[in-house]
Amino acid sequence: MYPKNAWYVACTPDEIADKPLGRTICGEKIVFYRPAPDQVAALDDFCPHRGAPLSLGTVCEGHLQCGYHGLRVECTGKSVSMPGQRVQGFPKARSFPVVERYGFIWVWPGDADKADPATIHHLPWANNPEWAYGGGLYHIACDYRLMIDNLMDLTHETYVHSTSIGQKEIDEVPCKTRVEGDEVITSRFMEGIEAPPFWKMALRMNGLPDDQLVDRWQICHFTPPSHVLIEVGVALAGHGGYNAPADKKASSIVVDFITPETETSIHYFWGMARNFKPQDPSLTTQIRDGQGKIFAEDQQMLELQQENLLRYPDRKLLMLNIDAGGVQSRKILDRLLAAERAPAAAQAVAA
Repeated sequence: MYPKNAWYVACTPDEIADKPLGRTICGEKIVFYRPAPDQVAALDDFCPHRGAPLSLGTVCEGHLQCGYHGLRVECTGKSVSMPGQRVQGFPKARSFPVVERYGFIWVWPGDADKADPATIHHLPWANNPEWAYGGGLYHIACDYRLMIDNLMDLTHETYVHSTSIGQKEIDEVPCKTRVEGDEVITSRFMEGIEAPPFWKMALRMNGLPDDQLVDRWQICHFTPPSHVLIEVGVALAGHGGYNAPADKKASSIVVDFITPETETSIHYFWGMARNFKPQDPSLTTQIRDGQGKIFAEDQQMLELQQENLLRYPDRKLLMLNIDAGGVQSRKILDRLLAAERAPAAAQAVAA
């Protein structure tokens, strides 16, 4: 139930710095490695000799060497050598389109002929020295759409994150949802409220008082296949809220790249990009640690929610106005999935 003809974040560069990495993406077992310092490759994690995972091997002279019997495979998937054996006639291992960009390794697990690097989600802050980024990775046992639902409806912050970013005003102020092409945008603006603990810390770190009322905003952007970027921040009340000058606010972008592993598990790449004090690495670490604890609170809820849904597959879930962001996101996904399946269905009918 996930689109395969799409770009997903597969890993971060540090994960393949010194050895191959095996990771399942959209049900495909893939090995990622560097044939050269400035290159990245992605192959089917299956040695054509005896089926061992190539990810258990090593990189030798730009080739991926199987850790079982020493078969070497080049980045195209072609077998090139093996001690004392003739292997040039072996079938090629499948290779996947892969691109390194914006500090991430992106992979296309579907039809390689349809992969266009120009369609990778643009991150204007990623290569901008006026911005800083810090993040991490969680493995979570849930359907990727449950995480999209979670991020497109931040009402849950009042309850799940009550000691960090949650506050009653999130419940009390309605959100608005709109669809622009393949993008879903859900927004909430809160005026004249007390900042929650996380944002009080951010205000202090930006040289602002943390004991004054603030205007707070949350603007969630979903784009397929499973990216959610959330504009968040607080400004000292009365200075324009979202449009307040930089010296009156602390704001950032919460980065969420949700990569399906299986139907009921995900690789969740999370982080925060900020444009205040970008040259302060200690602040990046402090925000990352705080944000990591916040997202850890979501993990238990989502995994137990998934267990319930598997246990009671026939129970119908109820939809409220706060669910509009997730509902609209799923409609876009359903449309993309239907379009992806249509050629296969037509081919089956023709046969």
